[in-house]
Amino acid sequence: MTTLSSTLEPQPQVRAAGAYDRAFYSGIAIALALTAFGGFARTFYGPLVIGGPRATLSGGPWSPVVLTHALFFTAWVVLFVAQTSLIAARRVAVHRRLGIVGAILAAGMVVAGFRTAVAATARGAAPPGADPIAFMAVPLFDLVVFSGFIIAALVMRRQKDAHKRLMLLAYVSIIAAATARLPGVISLGPPGFFGLAMLFVIAGVVYDYASRGRVHPVYWWGGGALLVSVPLRLAISTTAVWRSFAEFLIR
Repeated sequence: MTTLSSTLEPQPQVRAAGAYDRAFYSGIAIALALTAFGGFARTFYGPLVIGGPRATLSGGPWSPVVLTHALFFTAWVVLFVAQTSLIAARRVAVHRRLGIVGAILAAGMVVAGFRTAVAATARGAAPPGADPIAFMAVPLFDLVVFSGFIIAALVMRRQKDAHKRLMLLAYVSIIAAATARLPGVISLGPPGFFGLAMLFVIAGVVYDYASRGRVHPVYWWGGGALLVSVPLRLAISTTAVWRSFAEFLIR
């Protein structure tokens, strides 16, 4: 009787781990896109759409290098939202085909970002109070970390749980350029704009724990590497070796 009654009683619904992954990653892709557009609204998207002074944050012109950089990174923002939307709609085959475009786009972003950083340093552009040559370590390390996450994501593209977290970390590794341009953030320096960027990683960690009861290893080692890279690049930027290397690049 006990066995029969327990069988007939309604059983509690057990939610599968990751049941809301599609909603979470689509949502965070939109949040990152809004951050990117919000950060560059005053210096790029606003003037592009409604007019106004066409100058960078440091006052430099919209050179072909700057415009190419903006084009690549805008395409990345749009593609990331599209890719997460395709997964949410279960159109995995299209997502994989677009992944080839994403890999090519990522390579173009690294080249464009490198050229933009070097050109900005050559004309003395940097946040108020910062040495341009020392500051160049910030965007160049962004590109190094971004490249590392992209390569890892491509290698692990068939391991979907690792792949999507690596792609998110790749995005977070370059979003500090946008968070730094949000009102009042640039004056806080690297702790401020990198701290805001890391909130997206924290969101992933919290979601993992809430949905699975544990945090995926990618967030531990990937998020840890991203966090450690901030003081590391700042320490390197003040060395004589870095100054010599940076001066070589801008020559």
